[in-house]
Amino acid sequence: MAATSSSDPAEEGGSSVGIFGDGGACKPSAAGESGSIPPPTNPLVTPLLTDMYQVTMAYAYWKAGKQNDRAVFDLLHRKNPFGGEYTVFAGLEECVRFAANFHFTYADIEYLRTIMPPVCEDGFFSFLKDVDCSEVEIHAIAEGSVCFPRVPLLRVEGPLLVVQLLETTFLTLVNYASLVATNAARFRKVAGMDKLLLEFGLRRAQGPDGGISGSKYCYLGGFDATSNMEAGQRFGIPVRGTHSHAFVSSYMSFDEITDRRLQHSDGSSTCEDFVHLTMQCLKRMQRAPSLQHWFGETNHSELAAFTSYALAFPTAFQALVDTYDVLKSGVPNFCAVALALHELGFKAVGIRLDSGDLSYFSVESRKFFRAIEKEFGAQGFGNMVITASNDINEDTLDALNKQGHEIDAYGIGTQLITCYKQPALGCVYKLVEINGQPRIKLSEDVSKVTIPCKKQCYRLYGKEGYALVDLMVGDDESPPRAGERILCRHPFSESKRAFVIPSRVEPLYKCYWSGSSGAPREPLPALEELREHCRRELEAQRSDHVRAFNPTPYKVSVSGKLYDFIHFLWLNEAPVGELH
Repeated sequence: MAATSSSDPAEEGGSSVGIFGDGGACKPSAAGESGSIPPPTNPLVTPLLTDMYQVTMAYAYWKAGKQNDRAVFDLLHRKNPFGGEYTVFAGLEECVRFAANFHFTYADIEYLRTIMPPVCEDGFFSFLKDVDCSEVEIHAIAEGSVCFPRVPLLRVEGPLLVVQLLETTFLTLVNYASLVATNAARFRKVAGMDKLLLEFGLRRAQGPDGGISGSKYCYLGGFDATSNMEAGQRFGIPVRGTHSHAFVSSYMSFDEITDRRLQHSDGSSTCEDFVHLTMQCLKRMQRAPSLQHWFGETNHSELAAFTSYALAFPTAFQALVDTYDVLKSGVPNFCAVALALHELGFKAVGIRLDSGDLSYFSVESRKFFRAIEKEFGAQGFGNMVITASNDINEDTLDALNKQGHEIDAYGIGTQLITCYKQPALGCVYKLVEINGQPRIKLSEDVSKVTIPCKKQCYRLYGKEGYALVDLMVGDDESPPRAGERILCRHPFSESKRAFVIPSRVEPLYKCYWSGSSGAPREPLPALEELREHCRRELEAQRSDHVRAFNPTPYKVSVSGKLYDFIHFLWLNEAPVGELH
């Protein structure tokens, strides 16, 4: 979540991408593993993180004696983001954590006394002291799943007053999480599975929570690492980073490098003057006939910065090469340092490009690396990693693929973390049943008409193994079965219908919170498992449904029985007009 961008790497991630750092040494266990569920990650997620009208409704329910009416709410989205045809569901774990730890503190209730109208009775505030989610049930699609509009992501059932109080908080926990996870999945789809994707969004995110949750859900959606160390520690996400332009421009000359010694990688000897060795390598490159057309003099302050960085990190040397001139200075200077490291048994990681024509620079840099490898017999030099950043979005990635490039990794910040292309997902939380009676919300905009009653949902797969359609049925209906002929209907368009004979039927809902009922509930998987589940889910979709540009809409349907009931209830609830 956040603002604008710049080509400065220090602004686009604060650290260079790369293979530096194995990060994520602290692997958190899955929530709920031991039976107790920890509180939400963000301590600001409390019962007061809600809209005031939730509390005024709660008082009105209590005043009317409706607080314990059994209610069912659906949390769903009406439209897929970014012009696509799928959404990655995320944020479920945080919702369950919130429900498991829901209670008003004494300070919360005293605050509510000050803001509620003076007519509110003391009994209501006394009642709130004991409000919790012990009688609430949460059924949901698995986090990390690919989902589609109108299909509820969560079904929340329980006493009316408390499940109403969950609305705003659940929406804020799901909306951004699902939006940014979907954005990350789309970037992964365009970049390709063979590219390293690094999230650099922290400094551009909308505040600390946007940065922390953004890093988590970008990793779930398919990114490989983050520059955000707090997210790395909290969630076990691999962390990457090297240096920015500021480090390069902070050096004026080699005189600033005081300790010039570097021990050979095998410990057998020590180079007493690594700066001198680097200068020798640069001169050898300049004299080499095969390289003379590439470059002439380079910027020596840049070379000093690279040399100093290599002395600090000889096993993970990666340089940002566009501070002065990519091909005339940055790449040759990097290669001179990398050659010096090679002579001492080390292998440099590669370079980062952060401005200019990324396709052209990557191709020319690769040619230069291969020329160095051939000229000096530096094995593996031609395969060093080329990373690109600079305000990259989906269109940039698509254009690079069409132009041809030699980029191995991307560092992506602003366009990813802020969901620049679409700032909100627009999930809603709607009452669909009260005391066993189905309820419907009508609208002149058909997309806003709700699908009533407590429902089950199934994903039907075809003989080729791909998902064909999501089918909603009433909770009292028999589940569809593989091999049986099933009528699937569009919920609001009479002519759109089809018979489906699925080869496999997958129930989408599982119980993730059962309150104090003792009913079994699903464990909350670790982030790594969610990431792998998301990858498998995307693979199970037809390629035309998940492609970035001009995707085919996925079918969401209801059973014939539910279709008939929707339209019966619609006619019953809609007022009949009268003409004069």
